[in-house]
Amino acid sequence: MGNNTRVTEFILSGMTDDPQLQLILFVIFFAVYAITLVGNVGMIVLIRINPQLHTPMYFFLTNLSFLDICYSSSVTPKFLCHLLKEKKVISFTGCFTQLYFYGLFSTTECYLLAMMAYDRYVAICHPLLYLVTMSQRKCVQLVVVSYTVGILHALVHIIPASQLYYCGPNIINNFFCEGPAILQLACSDISFNYLLIFIFIGFILITTSLIVLTSYTYILITILKIYSAKSREKVFSTCTSHLMVITIFYGGASFVYAQPGSSQSHHLNQIASVLYVALIPMVNPLIYSLRNREVRIAFKKILEKIVAFLFIPKTEYP
Repeated sequence: MGNNTRVTEFILSGMTDDPQLQLILFVIFFAVYAITLVGNVGMIVLIRINPQLHTPMYFFLTNLSFLDICYSSSVTPKFLCHLLKEKKVISFTGCFTQLYFYGLFSTTECYLLAMMAYDRYVAICHPLLYLVTMSQRKCVQLVVVSYTVGILHALVHIIPASQLYYCGPNIINNFFCEGPAILQLACSDISFNYLLIFIFIGFILITTSLIVLTSYTYILITILKIYSAKSREKVFSTCTSHLMVITIFYGGASFVYAQPGSSQSHHLNQIASVLYVALIPMVNPLIYSLRNREVRIAFKKILEKIVAFLFIPKTEYP
């Protein structure tokens, strides 16, 4: 505490100092971000213009695609800019703003995935009551709850962390403003902040995991009671895409935040962060488009209409 100068900006260590490798990474991550935007916007448009997809399941999927866009955009554009710069500087306010939206959207997505598991439970285990139970009002309420929890959870961490005293060093060992990496730079006592991370992120992971596990336990029991193998396969196929997304998302989150105070290599944290921040938002629409039969059919119809409009000549009558 001998240095009384307060930090006004942070320097991100990035992923490499090699200019040539930075250029290669820029091309790769620019492509990933472009695919993320095109894939998720395409998923939203596809669902909106197809009346057959106006069901609770696809309402949640629309919100998931929107979250993936926001979630990736909270980090990736700044990261791409830094790949083209020698000095990767971000202001104190800008860093905590990035951290806030990163926390907001990631927490909201965590709860939204749990709500989607509950939706699948109602659809498969109580099909006759599905449209009544998962009414439009109920779906909107569940999405609002997810966003509310995300907003409050981000504030719980941001407010105490931003009030800490940062006197230097100011180099963050990551390519974006990630919570534990910032806390390691504080000159104040951070035990309370780590306690908040342990309690709240632990609570979120446990509660949402319980919702997912309980829902899919009942779904599995229901599937095993179905005598027709074809029907059983059809029901299970509606859940596999969601299970794949949940596995990737929770796996990345657990790796990053399981031991925030540990001395594990920051390179491993960066790899997990890339998976969590850049790849998951890109992979989600690909998984749902490839694994979901209704989405494939809707996409095929739209593609046929586009091809017919562009390449099939119109018949002219005298």
